Amino acid sequence: MFLEKIKHIQAFILDVDGVLTDGTILVTETGEQHRRFNIKDGYALQLAIKRGYQVVAVSGGRSKGIEHRLKGLGISQIFLGLDSKLETYHNFISRSGLSAGQILYMGDDIPDLPVIKLAGLAVCPADAVQEIKAVCDYISPKNGGEGCVRDVIEKVLKIRGDWHDESPSAHDGSIK
Repeated sequence: MFLEKIKHIQAFILDVDGVLTDGTILVTETGEQHRRFNIKDGYALQLAIKRGYQVVAVSGGRSKGIEHRLKGLGISQIFLGLDSKLETYHNFISRSGLSAGQILYMGDDIPDLPVIKLAGLAVCPADAVQEIKAVCDYISPKNGGEGCVRDVIEKVLKIRGDWHDESPSAHDGSIK
């Protein structure tokens, strides 16, 4: 069932905190918030975009650092400060023309639950909360921010024959 669903994936919708990051927020004395991203996730995200997959990032957080990192990776569909991710999901479906069966959603916590139940392929990191794990088609062996995004993107791209890259880039999007 999981492998059959992978064959149809055309888009990745990813939560940020706890999926693309390890969920830790370091707050400086000036109030700046810093998050830690995984470089291997970054490579997989860039390759997916290069191969024509749509990548969408959703978060309740509002940090400019998140936006800077994701734009640097080539992600243009970034939705921050969301109270509910459901409206963004429905808007994406109608704009993209994709069906739910073509969308992989990766989340880790209760705010992801309404959307993860609708996605064609529901996945989560190993350290997701139990309520999310209970409804997922696949639970990555990797924790959030520790390669779980690479894990699922690599699986999709390999099964669909899109993983190999004749001219890989070492650029991670962080330097302009």
